[in-house]
Amino acid sequence: MNGKYTYMGTNGKRPDDDMMMDTDVQENSGAGTESSIAGEISELSKKGYSKMKDNDIAGAVEDFKAILRIEDNNNYALVGLGDSERKRGHFKDAIDYYTKCLSYHPGNNYALFGLADCYKALNQYHKAIDIWEQYLVHDDRNITVLTRVADAYRKIRDFKKSKQLYLKVLEMEDTNAYAVIGLGHLHYDFKEYKDALYYWTKMLDMNPDNVDIRVLTSIGNCHRKLKTFDQGLIYFQKALNIDPKNFYALFGMADCYRGMNQQFRSVEYWNKILEMDPNNKVILTRAGDAYRNTGDYKLAAEYYNRAMDIDFDIYAALGLALICKGEGKYDEAIERLSALIRDDPKNYRLYMDLADCYVKKNQRGKAAEVLQTYQRQGLRSQAVNDMLDRLENNRPLF
Repeated sequence: MNGKYTYMGTNGKRPDDDMMMDTDVQENSGAGTESSIAGEISELSKKGYSKMKDNDIAGAVEDFKAILRIEDNNNYALVGLGDSERKRGHFKDAIDYYTKCLSYHPGNNYALFGLADCYKALNQYHKAIDIWEQYLVHDDRNITVLTRVADAYRKIRDFKKSKQLYLKVLEMEDTNAYAVIGLGHLHYDFKEYKDALYYWTKMLDMNPDNVDIRVLTSIGNCHRKLKTFDQGLIYFQKALNIDPKNFYALFGMADCYRGMNQQFRSVEYWNKILEMDPNNKVILTRAGDAYRNTGDYKLAAEYYNRAMDIDFDIYAALGLALICKGEGKYDEAIERLSALIRDDPKNYRLYMDLADCYVKKNQRGKAAEVLQTYQRQGLRSQAVNDMLDRLENNRPLF
């Protein structure tokens, strides 16, 4: 699943809003200066953040720099400039401002939050975690920070720590959408599809009347992985009812029908994707597979060749070889498969299909040699072992 969820938290704000510095609550680093100067700084900071919320980043930068002309190293200004650069995606520049702020104002939460978010955006999750955990030492019940740290641990594939933090959030707020979603992603990433399904279903139950389409496709994907394809179809169809052109829902429908061996239905959805993205090499190959499995070799070859015209694709090339085998053109299939093996010598499926071609030509000894060649490379495949055992013992292959 791609994309950022924008569920609202219990305070009605996204976590990103919490990163914005509130000039009404932050302690003024210029305490002790004349009240008129303090008021001017506060007013400029408010104007800067107001402009930032209106996406007038250049105007906000001017206001924050005006503060620095009044007071060097002011924390309002440095954090504001960091936030401005972060919002523009200039994460390294933002890091410089946040780091400078922290050098003069150690422990400034807004600078810490912004700095951690920058490292997260740069995929430097270990650095982000270190910073967020500095904050948690002083406030270990901040839900926004806990979910961010849990997300970061998930990104570095630390299942145990990630799950612990998500569950800690749910102990404090049992309907926290970020934690529930995070647990769904976490279990899915680690192929624990039943547990992932539990959390995605919980997310659906929490908001049944205004469900995010990504929750539906995530539930569908869990069923797809669990091979409960008929159940997956239900959720992918619900997603299509919301957005008839949703790629993930269309892909899910096609793949579920493929799993149910209803190729004539799967190709309907592969083609719907191709209507929107006619040069999608992966989908062209999937559609070619569907047509080949229905016996329509001519149309299958057209799709495979369209994929190959875009760029070489081993699955499209394999499909063309299998069409030759299906049409009884064993010598041509052998030639194609042998060429593919030279380019991909560790792909066990290629050896099995090549061996099968020799079996079809009543050359079982040659077929056995092909499989032995695979084994001599030190590669292991139970499917290859089983096929070779049947060949050597003169038993039917399938």
